[in-house]
Amino acid sequence: MHSSSAGLEHLLFPGLVESPVVLTNAKGVYSHSLAEYSLTCCSWFAKDFPRLLAAKADRRWDPYDVEELRGKTMGVVGYGDIGQAAARLARAFRMRVVALRRRAELSEAEQAEGVLSAVYRPDQLGDLMAASDYVVVATPWTPETDKIISRAAIAAMKPSGVLVNVGRGKCVDEEALIEALSEGRIRGAALDVFATEPLPADSPLWGLPNVLLSPHCADRTKEFQFESLERFVENAKLYVEGKELIAVCDKRSGY
Repeated sequence: MHSSSAGLEHLLFPGLVESPVVLTNAKGVYSHSLAEYSLTCCSWFAKDFPRLLAAKADRRWDPYDVEELRGKTMGVVGYGDIGQAAARLARAFRMRVVALRRRAELSEAEQAEGVLSAVYRPDQLGDLMAASDYVVVATPWTPETDKIISRAAIAAMKPSGVLVNVGRGKCVDEEALIEALSEGRIRGAALDVFATEPLPADSPLWGLPNVLLSPHCADRTKEFQFESLERFVENAKLYVEGKELIAVCDKRSGY
């Protein structure tokens, strides 16, 4: 069985989880597009694009100082394929990158690659949030990651911190995030995913000036359908030949 998306929560009913059926997904197909989106969102706040748009609308010449991404810290929550792609792109911007994952040690290959500066364990999420200028949430939704970006985690962020969510909306305590944004306790958020989709018209997120919204389309490139289909065809050939499949999922873990 193959999922054309990276997320699996819509497929993991008990009958499938308990069955011997092998489940594969489109891991890797969407990663670079979501990484590009994540860095675009960081630049949106660093360069204060809303100020540019407002000045243009008013036909007003308004020079101001902008912020560099170079030297800033990106914290990645969910260091799978999407998180790793975002981290590598952030390093190209000369950002410092830290990540949250179960395995705290850097492998020899990771040390040689030089992408990660530090790794935080799940029980150190608050420390990662406090250390990061930009937090990129790239984790899939599972019972373990439900509202992993909790009220306490959001409270740990810097006042200048920005939250970018390209994972799943349910991984963030949306009510707590709205409060923090409304009260100016964090700088802003860029959200491609939401707890309820489509995002209800009465959601306060629509009206917040420090929020960049997109309708769960940051991975919808003109190529993605073809690439996802290619993955399925490639796996079908491997299956017929009795070979190991690509991107086999752990149904119990949810990714």
